[in-house]
Amino acid sequence: MTIVEKYLVIHGPNLNLLGTREPEVYGTVSLQEINEKLRLSADKYGVKLVILQSNSEGEIIDILHQHRDAKGIIINPAAYSHYSIAIHDAIKAINVPTVEVHLSNIYGREEFRRHSVVSPACIGQISGFGYLSYLLALEALMSSDK
Repeated sequence: MTIVEKYLVIHGPNLNLLGTREPEVYGTVSLQEINEKLRLSADKYGVKLVILQSNSEGEIIDILHQHRDAKGIIINPAAYSHYSIAIHDAIKAINVPTVEVHLSNIYGREEFRRHSVVSPACIGQISGFGYLSYLLALEALMSSDK
């Protein structure tokens, strides 16, 4: 019996509104479309994705704890990137390779968005490539496994 590796994708607050929320910043691709693109990519690699979205910091932490058996994690903490020490600590506590992603280039936006307290807990960060940020993160996690 073949064991299929599991990767976790967490979409943070307000990402459920993608496609209509500030399309000039976040694009017109919906969250459902991003998830479909991720699943197609995962199928090519023969891995399973668990994809979840939450607007709640505590729920995101619970999700991280519940999926500490994942081979890797892709997380878009959204606004929590800038102040959630709790999400940072949860990523550190579970010790699973994690890539932080952002659709927009956070370094080209408002000053308060240019710092992530989550990224030091991650193996890398990809931002500014729209939905491709997620696909690049999956590619990076898959490549780092080899």
